[in-house]
Amino acid sequence: MDSPVEAPASSQEITLAELREAAASWKWPIVIFICVCTLVAGTVAWLRPKQYTAQAIVAASQTNEEGSHLGALADAASSLGGLASLAGLSSPMEQQKWEFLAVLQSTDLTERFIQQNNLLPLLFSKEWDASRNTWRPMGASHHPPTLWEGNQYFKRTIRNVKVDNQTGLITLSITWRNPDQAAAWANGLVKMTNDFLRAKAIDRSERSIAYLNDEAAKTSVVEARQAIFSVLESEIDKAMLARGTEEYAFKVLDPAFAPEKPSSLSYKVWMLLIAVATSLLSFLAVFIRVAWNK
Repeated sequence: MDSPVEAPASSQEITLAELREAAASWKWPIVIFICVCTLVAGTVAWLRPKQYTAQAIVAASQTNEEGSHLGALADAASSLGGLASLAGLSSPMEQQKWEFLAVLQSTDLTERFIQQNNLLPLLFSKEWDASRNTWRPMGASHHPPTLWEGNQYFKRTIRNVKVDNQTGLITLSITWRNPDQAAAWANGLVKMTNDFLRAKAIDRSERSIAYLNDEAAKTSVVEARQAIFSVLESEIDKAMLARGTEEYAFKVLDPAFAPEKPSSLSYKVWMLLIAVATSLLSFLAVFIRVAWNK
């Protein structure tokens, strides 16, 4: 019985030998292409300003307007918080933490920080004339950068906030080309948030105290005055608590320090990545050329 004859390989199939032959014929263009792209990438990475990331680790303060951090009330709030988490609900302290975080990343606070520290010339340094201390001339359709644009650039490129769901710790990262400024901005944002929320709590308590004093003066009913004075005492406690607590919203566990090493990729890493990418691209081009000729 005759043995079956193997069918010849389809002419449409691409063999490894054909790829090696095509790559050998295009060896020097491929080598030149890889070298040029790698050198260009390395040069750009070398000339580009290095980026540094400073990080501040904070925890949401348990101090709140109800004074739940005092004595046995703290234990009760902690127990309720655990039960609420098991039930899929948010405890008052958990809700307060997210409110603090919202303020930390809010447009209002960020624009205030940019304005108070005069950061627009730094954020848009290419458009700022340092010698004349003014913005460079622009066309009719352009205008100097605004606080809104500064806030957009700040939250998109510079500031990053992460929350560890297991520990509840919050990491505020600032990435900038100057390490000292990056650390100062991170610590400054935390301080501004604490000062802003503390001042807001004091103002709210003072307005409540003034209102309660007026209401107490209007009534002579003993029971009503006792109820008012009870609430008044609570408001006075809140105001005293806010005045005496500098870290009102966030307790700083590890302040930001100026990093010594950049967080951006070095030019050597960029060159390696581009070399690998252009090699793969060259192989793909050879494969497409061989397939087209087929």
